[in-house]
Amino acid sequence: MKLKDSLLELLGRNPLKPAPADISPPAQVIHKLQREDKSRITQLRAELEHKAIHDAPQKWRRRRWAVLIVVNLLFVLSYWLDIQMLEGALTASRFVGFHMADLNSALQVMLAFKEVVINLLIGIVTVALMWWLLGGRTFCSWVCPYHLLAEWAEILHLKLADKKLVKDHPFDRRTRTAFWLVFALLALVTGYTVFETISPVGILSRALIYGPGVALAWVVTLLLFEIFYSRRAWCRYACPIGLTYGLVGATSPLVVTYKLDKCFHEGECRKVCLVPHVLDTVIKGRAKDVQVEIGADCTRCGRCVDACPTHSLTFKFKGIGKHL
Repeated sequence: MKLKDSLLELLGRNPLKPAPADISPPAQVIHKLQREDKSRITQLRAELEHKAIHDAPQKWRRRRWAVLIVVNLLFVLSYWLDIQMLEGALTASRFVGFHMADLNSALQVMLAFKEVVINLLIGIVTVALMWWLLGGRTFCSWVCPYHLLAEWAEILHLKLADKKLVKDHPFDRRTRTAFWLVFALLALVTGYTVFETISPVGILSRALIYGPGVALAWVVTLLLFEIFYSRRAWCRYACPIGLTYGLVGATSPLVVTYKLDKCFHEGECRKVCLVPHVLDTVIKGRAKDVQVEIGADCTRCGRCVDACPTHSLTFKFKGIGKHL
């Protein structure tokens, strides 16, 4: 995927259906073979029947939950045991003496106070480099405590939806970009980090470390809204943190790669994806090349990798060629 298209989709543009001229000759050959190969329908049915009997593996989800819980517990244990290993909270911290700062929080602070503090700058560079290496939105699915709660809420939402008790109400994805601009402007004009007062990430991180407060009521409200009205609404349509990290990780060497020749286009990956628009390339006839890198809005959660019955989606380090 071209960087320009990847960034535009991150900012809220819907994926564009490729023109025939945009599809590479090798990909056109595979698309033609897939259209003409009637045996693929039989194979597809067999895959779906197998999935109906056997649950999809949860290898990457289990790894991700474990990492997320351990990282947040490190903050808690460092504070309560006073071992000064990981001090602070997710918004700003020190890891064995190295300053670290959440990029969106740091931006809010700089806009509000109209100055750049050297320790804050060090924290920004450290964190930006780390999340660029891993892929910007990796923070969302591998570290953010709200993401974990929202994922559990999503499981409940889907169960209620299966019973026809609730219905998902999607919003325009461009609202996230609008929120990003609004909160940045508010910080600049008011001199106050307005977003930090309502950020569920900061609220949960501080509550885990220092104890719960009234602000948790806002987090509960968001989760109830997602359970009964709009699936994963905060992460999909509102959170400026995800947008900030997505911009940083747009050129990351770690990507999820799609292999056209292996795909049966059964759509199991898009069903589980937090941001299914990034997987539009798996729709039959959409892939522009034999291998396609999934765009900047991907959270690297690995759910699509687990869900794909033909292993058409894998993690890959660009330039190394190694698949995980």
